[in-house]
Amino acid sequence: MTDVRLPRALHRRIPVRQILCLLPLALVAVVAVRHRSMLVDGFGHLATAKWPWLLAAGAATCLTWVAAAVTRQGALVERLPRCRLLATQFAAGTANHLLPTGLGASAVNLRFMAVCGVPLARSSAALALYLLAESIARTGLLLALLIAFPDALRLGKLIPDAAVGPLLIAAGAAACVAVAVLLLVRRLRTVVSTFLRTALGEARSVHTRPARALALWGGSFSFPILQAAGLVAVGLALGLPVSPLHIVVAYLAATVAVALIPTPGGIGSVEAALIVALVAAGGPAAVATAVVLAYRIITVWLPLLPGALTLGALVRLKMI
Repeated sequence: MTDVRLPRALHRRIPVRQILCLLPLALVAVVAVRHRSMLVDGFGHLATAKWPWLLAAGAATCLTWVAAAVTRQGALVERLPRCRLLATQFAAGTANHLLPTGLGASAVNLRFMAVCGVPLARSSAALALYLLAESIARTGLLLALLIAFPDALRLGKLIPDAAVGPLLIAAGAAACVAVAVLLLVRRLRTVVSTFLRTALGEARSVHTRPARALALWGGSFSFPILQAAGLVAVGLALGLPVSPLHIVVAYLAATVAVALIPTPGGIGSVEAALIVALVAAGGPAAVATAVVLAYRIITVWLPLLPGALTLGALVRLKMI
């Protein structure tokens, strides 16, 4: 009898939910310590910036959470509780910066939809639809702006002509490997095809409702535009000599390029890609670095602690 009851007693003594509430705060502390030099430099640049533009950047950042919430609702037929949905997007942003890109936010939103009573298959389909719509919107905006402003990025000095061929070959080889694995592994092919059927069914259901379709695509386009607007505002605050439209192109190009690099929240890879893109847009390297560090302070580091507290509160209240 003792052997059976002891594990149950130990299980009751372990405050699992309390540990989960404190885990985001611990991860924030670890990430902050690892990137303390970046934080010091970023706050130093903020101290010399024009505050009205920094406030505009902060406002644009806050609106990105609203855009994300609108898009999440647009990807699902069922109505989700609005306030909890918005709080979840704020918390999901923190989770996204603590885990490899996309995984944190996806896990938080899947759990939120499960608590709201959405079956796993349909919540997964809604998540896939959200990611697809956001990717299409971001890439579409980038292509449209590159067509309208072909001289926005000057990549010739950054990427040697001899490197273009190998890059294209590597990208083609990676695509061929992915297709071959999908065709040869039957179980994987079955899982993917089943998931795609469910996702397409969810997409058809969403697009039969004009309000949902408008929320899905309106939010998907608004999200990267607001993110880019934040970078433009920081650039104006620090005197970056690049036109706002070219900064938008640089931002979209950097984020599209870095999407394949699975680092937590893109920390490190996003900074490098943004600096390269701003230099390619004509900005001096020193000013571009200052702008990127200040921008990441506003969009990542300042919301990180309150986002972790919100995530812990949602876990404690059993909302996720």
